[in-house]
Parts: sequence; C-alpha cells; structure tokens
Amino acid sequence: MFVRRYWSVGSWSKDQKRFMTTSKRVQDRSKLKRVHDLEIVTEKWKIASKVLFLMEILKKEPEMIIPVRSLDQYRSQISLPKPHRVSDFIRKSPKLFELYKDHRRVLWCGMTKKAEDLVEEEDRILEEHQDKAAEYVTRFLMMSVDKRLALDKIVHFRRDFALPVDFRTGWVHKYPQHFKLVKDEEGLEYLELVNWNPAWAITELEKKTMGITEASEDHTPGLLSISFPLKFPPNYKKAYKYRGAIDHFQKRSYLSPYADARGLKAGSKEFDKRAVAIMHELLSFTVEKRLVTDHLTHFRHELVMPQKLMRLLLKHFGIFYVSERGEEI
Repeated sequence: MFVRRYWSVGSWSKDQKRFMTTSKRVQDRSKLKRVHDLEIVTEKWKIASKVLFLMEILKKEPEMIIPVRSLDQYRSQISLPKPHRVSDFIRKSPKLFELYKDHRRVLWCGMTKKAEDLVEEEDRILEEHQDKAAEYVTRFLMMSVDKRLALDKIVHFRRDFALPVDFRTGWVHKYPQHFKLVKDEEGLEYLELVNWNPAWAITELEKKTMGITEASEDHTPGLLSISFPLKFPPNYKKAYKYRGAIDHFQKRSYLSPYADARGLKAGSKEFDKRAVAIMHELLSFTVEKRLVTDHLTHFRHELVMPQKLMRLLLKHFGIFYVSERGEEI
C-alpha cells in the first residue's frame, strides 16, 4: 500500500507541491478507489508514526529524557501546529510517556517502563534482521541505473526497511563487502554498490513463484512474464469492466527491475510495466508492505521510472492501493 504525502526537497519551497500529487483528475480517480478499512488503518498509522518519532528522539538522549520545551523544534514532524501544546500530545499516550517537573519546575518527558521494554525489543529485532536489511539495501542499489543512491534519499526508507537509528553514521559501514559510502564533488554522500550479487538479482515475486530463496550464481536478469497478484474490494464492480485490459497487461512481458533499463523508451508499455515491477519489489522489501509515495518519487531518475508516477499507481488499482490519509503525516 502507498500513502500520499507532500514533501519539500532541495530547491522546493514549502508552498510548492508536485503537479502529479495536486492534479484534480488524479485526486478524483483516487477518491473513486478508496477502501474504508484501509483508510482507517492508515489514519491509525499516522498517529503511531508520530509516537514512534517521539520515542526515537528520547532514545537518542543519554538518559532517554528531554525537556518538553526542547520538543518544540519537532512540531512539524509530528504535525502539531501552535497553539497546540506538545505536553498535551504527550499526555495522550500515558502508557508510553511520563511527564514530571524537576526542582526548578522545568517539565521533562521520559519513557515508561513499558516503552523502554518495547525499545529494547525493537533493538533486538533490528539486530536479528540487519543482514536481511543489508540484502535489501544492496538489491535497491542493484536496481538503480548508476548502482548508487543518495544517502539522504535512502534515509526516508529507514524505518520501512527496518534499518537502525544509526543507519547513516554507523550501520552503512558494517557491510563493506556489499556497499560503501562515497562523496561527490559537492560533498553529497552516496551509498555505492561494491559487488554485484547474481543470486540477489531476482525479484521476490519470482522467488515465490519458483519456490526458491535466491537465484543461481550465474543468474542473469532479463525478461519476465510473471503476473502480479491482484486484489479488489468486494464492492469494486469496475474490475469486471476492465478485465480485458487487466488481462492484457498481466500477459505482457516486462524487463526485470535488476536488468539494465536505459534502452527502454519512456512512456512505452514496457517502460511502465517495469516501473510497476520496481514498485512491487520495493514494497516487498518493507516491513509493513507500504511506502509514502513522495519518498518513492525521489528515485524516479535513479530507478528509471515515469515522471507521473502517481497516475501509474492509480491506474493499477488492484496491484497497489493509494491512501489519501497519509498526506498530513
């Protein structure tokens, strides 16, 4: 599932929004394909993501406590405009956060014992998962046209890929056999592929279809003819109306996300279907099988994907679900 979100990057100002996410036609198409239960789940995820963000802030503190006034700088990250008080937001999660005043009457925030236990459990799970996370990051690099990606962009997927908080300062240096940190002439940091692994140049959909865990050491990615799983809500009657077009799309061969796509013509059917395969593969890497769409659009050039990515996502309703609820996260 994808969650829409407006995001400011680089030279984009706060008042600018991408054309592809503000087009009335795109918005209208999205409204016609909403699933109530999934929208409710996304709304709950918005709240949970804010709580998790606050827990990560506390986790970075030496004693996992912080003055509440110091949390004012994170208002935008938790979508809490003034005059709403940060302390009121914290009080909504009494099982996770505690508030207390010191002898100078300064209000502090800390985690409850339950929250600390959850943090320890998460750290343990991330530690157990780190080799798999390294594989996913490596495969992400293998899908990119130049076999390297800006570190600032990968950071957006940190929690989705189950990467630790110290991802950019420590974790990226733990797997020198897979990737390395480099800087360009302007000092921008990139993660660069060190070794191409043929056994990993296979999609999760291929592995599931073939009943294998990885490809052979001499595997070369090329054309695929595997259909994407489809699922429509029970009340979506248009699935029958478009069955012919859907079947035609599913039967069309497409280039593997791990194959060189520089020869594909932008806008062609082959180009678009490969983009669907890339998005499907990236979603399969994530913990909850969902991503914020604007995070994905940052990689259009690196992954050779269409400019109007949102239109493609909405076109293939049944393979993907796009929620409107995430735009305020």
